Amino acid sequence: MKRILLVIFTASCTAVGPDYKRPDIELPAQYPEKAQANEPSLPLEWWKLYSDPTLDQLVASAREKNADIRLAAARVREAEAVLREAGAAFYPDVTGGYSATRSKVSSLTTPPPAAGTPLERAQHTLSASTSFELDFWGRLARAGEAAQANLLASRFSRDVVTLTLAGATAQTYFALRSLDAQIAVLDKTLQARRDSLAIARARLEAGLASELDVNQAEGAAADALVQRRDAGRQRAAVAHQLGQLSGRLDLKLAAADLFALPLPPVPPPGLPSALLERRPDIRSAEQSLVAANAQIGVARAALFPTISLTASLGAQSAQLADLLSSGAGIWSLGAGLAGPIFDAGRREARVEQADARRSQALASYQRSIETAFREVADALVNVEESSGAETDLDARLQAARNALELSNLRYKSGYSPYLEVLDAQRTANDTELAFVRNRQARLAFSVDLMKALGGGWNPNSGSEP
Repeated sequence: MKRILLVIFTASCTAVGPDYKRPDIELPAQYPEKAQANEPSLPLEWWKLYSDPTLDQLVASAREKNADIRLAAARVREAEAVLREAGAAFYPDVTGGYSATRSKVSSLTTPPPAAGTPLERAQHTLSASTSFELDFWGRLARAGEAAQANLLASRFSRDVVTLTLAGATAQTYFALRSLDAQIAVLDKTLQARRDSLAIARARLEAGLASELDVNQAEGAAADALVQRRDAGRQRAAVAHQLGQLSGRLDLKLAAADLFALPLPPVPPPGLPSALLERRPDIRSAEQSLVAANAQIGVARAALFPTISLTASLGAQSAQLADLLSSGAGIWSLGAGLAGPIFDAGRREARVEQADARRSQALASYQRSIETAFREVADALVNVEESSGAETDLDARLQAARNALELSNLRYKSGYSPYLEVLDAQRTANDTELAFVRNRQARLAFSVDLMKALGGGWNPNSGSEP
């Protein structure tokens, strides 16, 4: 008997279905852009590289209060409960109960009750029963494997949300500071055009300018005011978005200097193959693949019979006082074998479904790797090109300011019409706005690169069970 039990429990350790093996996804040996192959060394709190206490507070608030974070955390708790449920299946179920009944039989039955047999009887039953499924084909083991993988996937997905939220908060904050700088430029432009309008009116009164100059100056001042109002509207919308991200709907932030934000050094991207370990979205996709692979074993195990053991122990008596007496004991032992005979292909179809879901998970895993590679490559290009563009825009801005100064002198001296001043103002205004927006883009692209490289994420920093 012991040998039989040993064989049964040994067999229960052998699970049907494929064991997981990480797919071999081909990646280029290096990124197409010229970049250092050294491994990046990013802090987990990478946003602190921008040395802005307000940004630090906003990200901290977002990580604590944002609804997406709470949603991801709740999904982790759900996955933890599912794993505990899967683990409980390896233990027997034990239930207990007590019942009391009183009944009467008819005296007119055929044959009638024997003489002296009471027509009324009472019965008290106290019992405990247990049942246990032998995991002969590994169904429970595969289900536990899938539950553990799903838990890891949910934890990694929570880390994805955290990283994405920090990036969105930082980039939205940079957009707010960019609008502060743009508003400052537009305020300066508006004042310059109002000054030009006053000069045009004075020159008209002195007979040195025409009504056309005044009309052009009025139109230019009105246009600058429209741009200023639009920038104010955009800033309000971005501030509202930042309040939602940080979980502070009543957020109020005063204007601050965009150019006071430092640009962190560009981290080396390392080798593309290292992304498999550094990106939580890739690890989450892989764990989803592990779970889908295990579910094939669950589906295949359903094709085979299930073996269960049952036992019960208790007491039964007509009088409650006798329920615990030595003669009141009852017990039973049993074993059962149940398996499919005919189900019109239902179980085979479930195996095919599980296999198809594994193929879907594999495609998602491959897509996540390819997306990560593209995001790093894009970020490297954007960081490099926006840096070069800032140098070009700075030279262009200096030339535009010089041209504006000369055109003002020429107009005041009567050597050129106001249209020349207006064109110079527009060029200087547009160039300065482009310079501001490019600085915002540089900051945003640096965030993109840090996110693409995993943002200092470590799979062993609390995500492993």
